[in-house]
Formats: sequence, C-alpha cells, structure tokens
Amino acid sequence: MRHAPIDPQLFIENRHRLKRLLRPNSIALLNANDILPTNADGSLRIVPNSDLFYLSGVEQEESTLLLFPDADDPSLREILFLRETSDVIAVWEGHKLTKDEARQISGIKNIQWTSAFPPLLHRLMCEAEHVYLNANEHKRAGSAVQTREMRFVEEIRRQFPLHHYHRLARLLHRLRIVKSRWEIDLLQQACAITEAGFRRVARFTRPGVNECEIEAEFIHEFTRRRATFAYSPIIAAGRNACILHYIQNDQPCRNGDLLLLDVGASYANYNSDLTRTIPVSGRFTPRQRRVYNAVLRVLRGLMAELSPARRYKDWQKSAEAMIEKELVDLGLLTIRDLRKQGQDRASLKRYFMHGAGHPLGLDVHDVGFTTEPFAPGWVMTIEPGIYIPEEQMAVRLENDVLITETGVVDLMAKIPIEADSIEELMHR
Repeated sequence: MRHAPIDPQLFIENRHRLKRLLRPNSIALLNANDILPTNADGSLRIVPNSDLFYLSGVEQEESTLLLFPDADDPSLREILFLRETSDVIAVWEGHKLTKDEARQISGIKNIQWTSAFPPLLHRLMCEAEHVYLNANEHKRAGSAVQTREMRFVEEIRRQFPLHHYHRLARLLHRLRIVKSRWEIDLLQQACAITEAGFRRVARFTRPGVNECEIEAEFIHEFTRRRATFAYSPIIAAGRNACILHYIQNDQPCRNGDLLLLDVGASYANYNSDLTRTIPVSGRFTPRQRRVYNAVLRVLRGLMAELSPARRYKDWQKSAEAMIEKELVDLGLLTIRDLRKQGQDRASLKRYFMHGAGHPLGLDVHDVGFTTEPFAPGWVMTIEPGIYIPEEQMAVRLENDVLITETGVVDLMAKIPIEADSIEELMHR
C-alpha cells in the first residue's frame, strides 16, 4: 500500500457498529472489486471496494469478508479470506498480504486462504438464518458491467435459496455517512495534500502553458506525497470551464482566461474535492472579480446554513435563491426573468445547473441518505458556480466541510480562496 499504516481500531470499530445493526443469527458477506480488463492482455489498477475497505482495511483483489456475530464458535465470527500467493505470483505481480500482515491491518484474528471459503461458508450457512449481501446502491450508479459482488449474490442465492436475504448497503450507507475521528484525520490529510498541489499550480500557471502541463504539476505533488487523484481532474481554461465534467485537459491557457481547477487528492482511499478558479494572467479583470466574489458569497452563505437537522433539498433551494440574487446583481437575469420561469427554473439553470454539494468520504460522491436531515459527523462539499458561456468564462468554488453540533469545520480553510489571496499567491 502506498499510504502510511492506518490504526486498525478504525476497522474494528466499523465492524462493531455494523454488527449492532444486523438481525440475530445473521451472516454478512462482502467481496473485493474485480480487476478490470482494458485491451489485449492489459488490465486496470484495482480500485478497492469501499465497503470492504471500510470494514477491513484490505485493498487486495479476490478478498472476501465474512461476519457472523452469533456463530457458535467464537473463532468463526470474523473471517477474512485472502488470495494465497505463490512463487509465480510473487515474480509476476509482486507481494501479496501474508496472514499476519492482514491481521495487523484489519484487526481480524482468523485469516484464511480463499480455498477454505466454500467449506466454511457451507458450515456457517447451516447455522445462520439471515444473510446480508452487498451491492452498489448509489442513486447515480451505472450497472452495465456485472460486478464480482453481483456474481457472488447470484451464486449464493442459487446455492442457498431458503435463507432470508437482506440488503447490506442500506446499513453501510447509514454508517459510512457519519465519519469517525480516524476518518476525519485521513480526510484532513487528503485536503492538506490537495492544498500543496493547488499552491504549486497557482505559482506555475501563466499565459501559454497547456492545461495538461498544469495537470502534470498536480500529479507531481500528489505522487510525492503518497496520494493519487480522487477523480479525473478538471483543468478548464476559458470556455472549457462551462463544461461541467471537462477532462480533456489539452488546451492552451490564454491571457485573460479564467482557469477552473476541480482537483482533489485521495489519500488512503479517503478523498478530497477542491475547486478554485484563478486568472491565467495572475490578475482578475473587474468583471471576473465581480463574478468571482458573487460565487464566494454564495459559498459562505451555504456554509453558514449547513447545520444539523437541515435537509439537503432545502439547502439546495437556498443555493438557488442566493445565486438568483447574484445573477440579477451581475446583470445576467432580471426580476422579470425570474418571475417568468416555471418550476424547472430554466432562467437560473442557464447559469447554475448542478447541486450545491454532496457527501464526501471513501467515495467522492459518498454514500448516505441525503433525503434525511444533515447530522454531526457528515462531511460535505459546498460547490456553487456561475457559468457564462457568452462571456467565455465560469467560476466555481468548492470546499470540504465537517458538520458538527455547533456548525461546520472547514477542512480547506488554509487553502486561499479570497480573490486578493489568489492574486498574491500567483505573484509570490
């Protein structure tokens, strides 16, 4: 693993929290993600299964976690199954976890090779009444490719059709949305690495550089700090910034452009999510500064309203109302435009068409029940924006914050965001 060791107490506590939610006499089963093929004999680097990592800290392919809190034999209440290595695997793929290493990482005492899984599963399924199986239940998830987890679900239900089956994702969503102190520390490290990358890029940016060169500066800073990109970075100059998920990152940055940087570091599988908009020349024009400050006011207004017991849909309405006011002040909309728009809010969505933020954690768009009120322990992004294609520019700003009983803690408070601070950093 690239990152420093994590205190196994994080994973031990996560398992305890899950066990308290299981029905009596239940087994819960989770699997690692597939290694996905590319072309010819190529494959992608494995992306750890977030739920498996949350409960075990394991990032290795072909791993399976079995939890059976009510098993008659105490040694069988937690079992982690790993791919057994060989001399050939060691030569071609490198080191795989030993049983002792897996114990140190996960805090699970009973580590078995995958060859032991079928007989142990049969034995324990004969004792169990309920079975919790996992699936990706994110609202925006695609399912064009069948995952290892879904193949496993089909096979288990075929072998043991008479058990009572339940959705594990519902329980994990409820747990993962509330971050522990260990998780907050890891998220803060990801934010600190993102800060280092942003400061490097702000000093590097100037007219004539290419978007891909700026991406390379982030890569350098993230890699040397044992991190990766949390998602495909958006390095968008001028009109490109009006494309919400622009990832081409191959156009020149011209004098007079605004450069939108939507980039976050992932450290130990915990993700940050930052957006800053900076002037390529190092100085905002008066018009650019007006739009920039309008978006900054909305971000701060939304931060003040992000409190426990508030619902996401109401927070989103506040974001839209704040941006509508700024659009009128900027001369982009009139009061008449706002009165004429229907429930689709078409006038607003010409300039602001996305959500005000999202949960953040082991996934960039993290799991959780956003239909329920915010609660202490949630980590949210705040990301208002104003997009003006006719002026060849857009401004989006984004910080990551922790919700507490008394308000929010800005995890990116040290990253420059004031227009003057941005200019000062670029000219340092």
